[in-house]
Amino acid sequence: MRGFHLLERLSWIDSFLNAAILMGGIGLVSSLNTNAGKLFAGIYALYCCLVEIVAIGILVAPIVHRFLHNFHIEASRKE
Repeated sequence: MRGFHLLERLSWIDSFLNAAILMGGIGLVSSLNTNAGKLFAGIYALYCCLVEIVAIGILVAPIVHRFLHNFHIEASRKE
């Protein structure tokens, strides 16, 4: 929010709306006028996407791990 407020001179409400909509993956509501604001929005979008992927990985990993245990096959050892 602070980035949109400082770089694009948006009000706090518009900054909140842009940040929330961008985090949801929909896009921006207000058009960006400065290069710094455009760069901030791009980096912020990539950061939000990365955080979402990591969070989904953390939540899904135990389920996938348990699922893979069902197909565990003991390796035969040559002695």
